[in-house]
Amino acid sequence: MAAVGGRGGEVPSDRIIAADCLEALAGLPERSVDLIFADPPYNLQLNKDLLRPNLTKVDAVNDEWDQFGEQGEKSFAAYDEFTRAWLSACRRVLKDTGTIWVIGSYHNIYRVGTIMLDLGYWILNDIVWVKSNPMPNFRGVRFTNAHETLLWAKKSDSKKSTYTFNHHAMKTFNEGKQARSDWYIPICLGPERIKENGSKAHSTQKPEALLERVIVSSSSIGDVVLDPFLGSGTTAAVAKRLRRHWIGIEREEAYIRIAQKRIDAVEPWSEEQLRQAGYIEPTPPPRVPFKTLIDQGLLKPGDILTHTRNGAQAVVNADGTITSGEFTGSIHGVGKRVAGLPACNGWEHWTYVAETGEPRLIDELRDRLRRPGSSRPGTSVPGA
Repeated sequence: MAAVGGRGGEVPSDRIIAADCLEALAGLPERSVDLIFADPPYNLQLNKDLLRPNLTKVDAVNDEWDQFGEQGEKSFAAYDEFTRAWLSACRRVLKDTGTIWVIGSYHNIYRVGTIMLDLGYWILNDIVWVKSNPMPNFRGVRFTNAHETLLWAKKSDSKKSTYTFNHHAMKTFNEGKQARSDWYIPICLGPERIKENGSKAHSTQKPEALLERVIVSSSSIGDVVLDPFLGSGTTAAVAKRLRRHWIGIEREEAYIRIAQKRIDAVEPWSEEQLRQAGYIEPTPPPRVPFKTLIDQGLLKPGDILTHTRNGAQAVVNADGTITSGEFTGSIHGVGKRVAGLPACNGWEHWTYVAETGEPRLIDELRDRLRRPGSSRPGTSVPGA
């Protein structure tokens, strides 16, 4: 068990807290957690047993922890009260730079989302977990429920608040392309499904592949990951493997025993293993102000740049600005204006005349300065 520093004191990380989630959350320091994954009760409230066509009983979710009040309207009120309480407690312990993931089905996710917005959370994405092997609708009276929804949110709608999103690392899960909001992952079957006496140890065990994407996308090595409904321990097991600290909250003794045994068996990956898997966000290259190209003699005042969009030309100024007609400013600002674009990355739109006489993107000059052994740029400046 380890303890890491938090705003209000040490955080008891790498352990399971055996308690009700509201009680345990109240004991954690304020603004001490980097990432929360919550798999709360779905409030399914099944009215009767589900049967397969051969009349055998479906192993559905009918656990006591998923029951709220009486059947009908009262259960919604009780569930909403519970949801508001634990989401408020999570918001207190979440760092201003942290994010929260909440997973649910159509039974509860819309209620959860409304309450999150009411409490001040700002939803960044909704992710659809598409189950490649869903349980069929045995009665044939509805569509097969083949997905669940994850809400990813930051603590507030403040435009100044920053948060972790490992954009490049997530490309690993989509063949090198930008990650999408639909994740095709099978439900737990086979060796991954934990069983006791031949039956599921936990009725809603989530696949490790799902938590892997959540944790890789929105945390870094050494961050603290909290699961207020730990269950069989998937979040903690994956967090440990990915070299994150973790906190699990669970009140059911049977689940605590299962989760602890599972977590103890996990061997953390080395940083090199994580890097080879593509799970570590690459270090961004150093920023190079456009004026550095002039200072290093790669461009001279008076040189002519040409815009790739419409052939507009601009003159390079000694102070690092460029001028095109009535417009003077940065390569980005002037590029946007002359091309009539809502935004413009000047590095990728302005060309210069190379020694060969061919037009080349000025971004190639920036790359030249970034190479090992080249003249290194000085301190970056805002707007570069």
